Amino acid sequence: MNPCYPALLLLAVAAASPSFAQDTSKVDNTAINQRDRHAESATPMDQPNDAADIRLAAAVRKAIVADDSLSTMGQNVKLIAAKGIVTLRGPVKDDAEKARIEAIAKGVPGVATVQNQLDTKH
Repeated sequence: MNPCYPALLLLAVAAASPSFAQDTSKVDNTAINQRDRHAESATPMDQPNDAADIRLAAAVRKAIVADDSLSTMGQNVKLIAAKGIVTLRGPVKDDAEKARIEAIAKGVPGVATVQNQLDTKH
């Protein structure tokens, strides 16, 4: 008998036990994916190539990343800037972080409106 078999058997039994089972309901983002498939939902691919819009997007990104109080998720939200309208998308830690990111974006010169479509992570 191969000496590795008992260790592999133990690993297989441990992985199959309920304590190691993953709760997939928390990682199911089907509803968000369906929302993103609609034509009216802006995605980063919709970022205009206009120089002013690119500068505005960069300024908002810089302001968000500069805030060390935000989680990594918060600093990595998706954003689209077009004609002074900034759309924020993606998961964030909680409602307070969602509000903080919106406030940061609103404080950037050139931002007329913020569409906050951020999702709080559960």
